[in-house]
Amino acid sequence: MTNSEKGKKDFFRTGAELMGPGHLACQGCGAAMAMRYALKALGGNTIIAVPACCWSVIAGPFPYSNLEIPLFHCAFETAAATASGIRAALSVKGRDDVTVLAWAGDGGTFDIGFQALSGAAERGEDIIYCCYDNEAYMNTGIQRSSATPLGAWTTTSPEDFPKEVPKKDIDRIMAEHRIPYVATASIAYPFDLMEKFKKAKKIRGTKFLHILAPCPPGWRVASDVTVEIARLATDSRVFPIFEIFNGTRYVMNIEPKGIQVEEYVRRQGRFSHLTTDDIERIKGDVLWRWNRLVEDCGRSGP
Repeated sequence: MTNSEKGKKDFFRTGAELMGPGHLACQGCGAAMAMRYALKALGGNTIIAVPACCWSVIAGPFPYSNLEIPLFHCAFETAAATASGIRAALSVKGRDDVTVLAWAGDGGTFDIGFQALSGAAERGEDIIYCCYDNEAYMNTGIQRSSATPLGAWTTTSPEDFPKEVPKKDIDRIMAEHRIPYVATASIAYPFDLMEKFKKAKKIRGTKFLHILAPCPPGWRVASDVTVEIARLATDSRVFPIFEIFNGTRYVMNIEPKGIQVEEYVRRQGRFSHLTTDDIERIKGDVLWRWNRLVEDCGRSGP
């Protein structure tokens, strides 16, 4: 084992566990894994704002919480606004040492909470905003969001009428706000994820982290393959792992293995209705996005 590998293992083993047992997540929940890794990186001097989402349930009913940090439950559309208010109050008290984290799902980020998020980014609020993305409104029954992939089944885009448009490119949209840091991450790569939270903690201004967090019930996969499915998303170039600095400099963090998109799609029940032509359309969208990202990173094409 190299010193670097040993350091990573030591960090993973000895980082403070600020997410306790007894949470209410489903088995194999990617959102629960994401929270554990994020808090291990940020440490206990953190305050979190959580809107309506799976995590408004996972933490437990009032007055209980499985998190060892202050937790503010807020309205669906107000994660960024609430975090901004917490940051302002702390600044008045001279507590600039506290990290303020907004933690929302894709529904509360891509859709309902985007107005507050865009406003916070435009103002340059000194917060970390994290979207754990399970690609639908999972907490309320697996309804379609603008993060739902092209062709995917949800209860509001059933098999006869699946989603007909691609997933919103939230990372590029946030980069256009010219905030200092935008990054994607995945629960399949915990060390990369944790290092990005540590980096975001040191940067002043609005930081946006987008974590892929598969949902076994919503994606119609077994609860023991969450990490495997998340890794396939990156290796098939469906969900690349990269950073954007100041809206202009793109850096690829993990090189995909270049597996076929079919291998990712066919493992999930939410895509079981797709025809060969449907999958070809998805492949075309994935390749177009990937080539654009490669160009932005100043690298050679695949």
